[in-house]
Amino acid sequence: MYLCPMTRYNSYSQYFKSLFGSRVQKISIDAGFSCPNRDGKISTGGCTFCSNEAFNPSYCRPEKSIRQQIEEGIEFHKRRYRRANQYLAYFQPFSNTYKPHEELKSIYQQAFGVPGIAGIVIGTRPDLVDEPLLHYLNELQKTHYIMLEYGVESVYDETLKRVNRGHDFATAKKTIELTARYGIPCGGHFIFGLPGETKAMMLDAADVISQLPLTTVKFHQSQIFKGTKMAEEYHQHPEAFHLFNLEEYIDFVIDFAERLNPDIVIERFAGEVPPRYLVSEPWMKLRYDEVLSRIEKRMEERDTWQGRLFQS
Repeated sequence: MYLCPMTRYNSYSQYFKSLFGSRVQKISIDAGFSCPNRDGKISTGGCTFCSNEAFNPSYCRPEKSIRQQIEEGIEFHKRRYRRANQYLAYFQPFSNTYKPHEELKSIYQQAFGVPGIAGIVIGTRPDLVDEPLLHYLNELQKTHYIMLEYGVESVYDETLKRVNRGHDFATAKKTIELTARYGIPCGGHFIFGLPGETKAMMLDAADVISQLPLTTVKFHQSQIFKGTKMAEEYHQHPEAFHLFNLEEYIDFVIDFAERLNPDIVIERFAGEVPPRYLVSEPWMKLRYDEVLSRIEKRMEERDTWQGRLFQS
């Protein structure tokens, strides 16, 4: 557990300081991957909430080489986070294990050729990772930091089916457990407020997530993006969504953190995207740093911390 004396939760920044001795910054890369949930292998149209362009920084474009994206990303983050002197290449948009293994090896190796890159983080789906790939990544982590970050989104199969996710929770659980057996750090991404889920259901998910061998978690409030199928559903059936207001969300994620295994590192409590993409709650246009500051302040006011109500 990497609890920082200045925080009441297991923070992502402190986790990396414990590993590298200094701040480490992710550099997003768009390596031109697709997704089987879009190209017809599993489904078409993708997940109903998906809008990858909303998360891509300006330097992150597939027509650029991986090296160029990393170098531009490092310059961008040097201006914003001057304390960072080591970087992780973050293969982020779509499914970054959705190619033959030899192609994947070539893509990942390009990132290691850039000075300052200490490792890679691979964002993907839990149904696109097999044992030969895990064996390769396990060998790779002898010389570099490696993390797999899985989009899980929900622990409820009914929800996953409704958002056209294309896999069930059992698949995510099996892959996370397999990744952990290979000794590879593993992250999970979850969304609060997907259609059909009540607040009680979302809170109960903390108990399920706590039993997974996850290294990190990333939480996002449900954000309705323009042009998505979820935006159409939201306009037709807004009563099906639990879209939090700011104060409600702050207390909710603290309630959730209280039940969460304290050994799991929290990377994010909420999402942040450019306002032009959003059709949902105005507070979701706030910068994440401001939302995090309010969460930390409320934790102090409530005199609570991650894992306070956790039951192993």
